[in-house]
Amino acid sequence: MKKSTTLAAFIVLVVILANACKKDNAEDQGSGTVDCGTITTTFSTTVSPLMQTSCAKSDCHNSGSTNGPGALVTYTQIFNNRAKIRTVVADGSMPRDASFSAAQKATITCWIDAGAPNN
Repeated sequence: MKKSTTLAAFIVLVVILANACKKDNAEDQGSGTVDCGTITTTFSTTVSPLMQTSCAKSDCHNSGSTNGPGALVTYTQIFNNRAKIRTVVADGSMPRDASFSAAQKATITCWIDAGAPNN
């Protein structure tokens, strides 16, 4: 179990770092927008790990939470709250005790903009 968690975290880190270069490059050119066509996101390998480590933790949106939209642990919970999640991630008001990088924000918003598939 620990090896698969470590591998998933490593994969997420590689994807985020690769996307960070693309996002930074777009910002350097003054576009201020993200080309979601250049970002590959899947729920299981990129979005869910971000949500689990940054949102679905104790005192935030873990199981049984009544904060904001409540728990954000399962695909269904995240999917049902995708519009609100997109807003608070894009404007930087969440996560509460940290901040997403531009690449992490793009990962979540592009996934939502693509219809939030369960992949």
